[in-house]
Amino acid sequence: MISGQYLRNLTAFPDVRVIAVADLDTGRAAAAAGEHGVPVSGTLAEILALPEVELVVNLTVPSAHAAVALESLRAGKHVYGEKPLALDLDEAAKVMAEAAGRGLRVGGAPDTFLGGGLQSAVHALRSGLIGAPVAVTAAVQSLGPESWHPSPEFLYQPGAGPLFDLGPYYLTALVSLLGPVSRVAAGLRRARDQRVIGSGPKEGTLFPVEVPTHVNALLDFPGTATATATFSFDSAVGRRMIEIIGTEGALSLPDPNTFEGPLLVRGARDADWRELPVSGTMAGRGIGVLDLARSIRAGAPHRASGELAYHVLELMSAITESGERSEFRRVVSTAAAPEPLPDDWDPYAATLS
Repeated sequence: MISGQYLRNLTAFPDVRVIAVADLDTGRAAAAAGEHGVPVSGTLAEILALPEVELVVNLTVPSAHAAVALESLRAGKHVYGEKPLALDLDEAAKVMAEAAGRGLRVGGAPDTFLGGGLQSAVHALRSGLIGAPVAVTAAVQSLGPESWHPSPEFLYQPGAGPLFDLGPYYLTALVSLLGPVSRVAAGLRRARDQRVIGSGPKEGTLFPVEVPTHVNALLDFPGTATATATFSFDSAVGRRMIEIIGTEGALSLPDPNTFEGPLLVRGARDADWRELPVSGTMAGRGIGVLDLARSIRAGAPHRASGELAYHVLELMSAITESGERSEFRRVVSTAAAPEPLPDDWDPYAATLS
């Protein structure tokens, strides 16, 4: 479902050459390759055998993320994966260790925090526009994806649900703004044990729900703010929002599942919100891959890093454990807030020779 967005963008960036598409269903791989002008398609093993392939973009379902990443790393390829990095921390640690041992890089979605909307929020926050951040409210709420997704079952299995499917957008955005989280607390609920597919060839089919579908979390950013976050597939009222309250004002951020605005600010004496200008790239999914490719060539750190993806995975795992045990959980890993993209960073301007 997401590969079309990646392929449209990656085949348009001059610093990335898309060589091949792989899938368990080689017919689907061939169709995607043909649609986007990619010269080769086949199985993963066939693609990994191509010496000119340097980087694998892993868009499989969550249960396959670690296995595909490990196979790719063992073939000598860098890896960029869709979220989450793996189903659990043990799998993720194996991926990170394999990459480190081979001198290879791991990158991970989401890369929406590199879009113009959230990058402009980073600049606004760092400029002191709202003073020191004190409190954050984040929420993503809906009745779930089964009304529109033709095969939504995996979104209600381990590695998904509202926390693991949508949480990475919000948690990655918060870490990029405020830095790492030190501890969490949470409550978990599941409204129904079964759901019904609402569209497509499987419309009307019942399927089981294996994960919490309503999650409330408290996040502690040491030395800065605390945040409350809601991730829900049980809400009749839809919400997608992040608000940061500071000592001198507040920021209302754009939906972190997008790359654009609007970005709003409200000062302590303002009667209402006003819109801030948004600048930066809005090219869409794949800019994290492009930043990784350019960083490999330059020998510089990449922004949508494996360390950031691992920290967000530990946050989600700790939130789940906290809800199950009714206790605060400490977060061991850390990840520095990535440096903002340069003002002149252009995905369509070739920089690599």
